[in-house]
Parts: sequence; structure tokens; C-alpha cells
Amino acid sequence: MKILVRPEHSNEFIAIGEVLRSVFPTDQEAQLVEQLRQHSRLVVSLVAELEGQIVGHIAFSFVQIAGLLNGPVGAGLAPLAVSPVMQSRGVGARLVREGLFACERKGIGFVVVLGEPGYYKRFGFKQANRFGVENECGATDAFMISELKTGSIRAGRILYAPEFAELTV
Repeated sequence: MKILVRPEHSNEFIAIGEVLRSVFPTDQEAQLVEQLRQHSRLVVSLVAELEGQIVGHIAFSFVQIAGLLNGPVGAGLAPLAVSPVMQSRGVGARLVREGLFACERKGIGFVVVLGEPGYYKRFGFKQANRFGVENECGATDAFMISELKTGSIRAGRILYAPEFAELTV
């Protein structure tokens, strides 16, 4: 199985939406990615391709620390999706690793994620509250941070792009 992980192309937006809709119970995540893309808020957006088919997607959008005008540049990992038939085959892990590497190459200092701690800890994510970093959702253990550039984590509340406010839990 030869999976290729690479940046998305504009002719793949429909296929990416289909992957997102196959994983999440509503189309909110697909709409979120579309809106982030339209407003140029995606810093990294990668696909996993198998034999010409899109089987996974990961998005990273800009985040900031409330009150810091010239603070370090951060990104939020969301969403991550792998087609149900391709799950548990390492596709998601490849997307996360290559996505973090792409963020690092683009000068992103840290990445935050709201997700399953057991999954994301293996990529170097740690509970954000250990660093005094909070989120708008009030999540604790599931809200994690990975420092890509030494010294880039600052205490404070992470603000996601406004498009995230339209998501319902």
C-alpha cells in the first residue's frame, strides 16, 4: 500500500469534502475546511492519496494567544479525517507527522489540538494546561499543545479562527 501525503490541490476540494463527510456525523467539518480555505486561514492542508484516490485529509489553521499582538505564530490541527476503510492503517499518523513537519517548515512555533490524548501524545503533544494555555471550549485533558520552535509557548487563551465559532458540539 503506497500512500502519498502531499499538499491539497484545488481540483480535490470535492473529494476532500467527501472524506470529511464519511468520517464525521454531519457536514460541519467539511464546511469548516471550505470556509477556512476561502478566508485564507489554512496554513497547511494535506491529503493522503492511494492509487489516485483521496483517502485522508488534515488541516492546520492559524491560531493566536489572546492579548498578544506580536506573539508566536501558532496553528490549530483540525480536522483530521481518514476514510473509514483506510482507518487503523497508519494513514492518520502519517498525516499528523507530515503536517507537523510542514508547519515547522513554515515557521509555526506551536500547534494545538483538541482530541484524544492517547492518540496525540505519540506525536509529542502534551496537556496544554501544564503550560498555562487554555482554550475557548473549556476542554482540559483533550486540549494539547506541541512546541515546534523552542520558547514559542506562552501562557494564555488560544483563539481559533472565527469560522470555528460556527461549529456545534
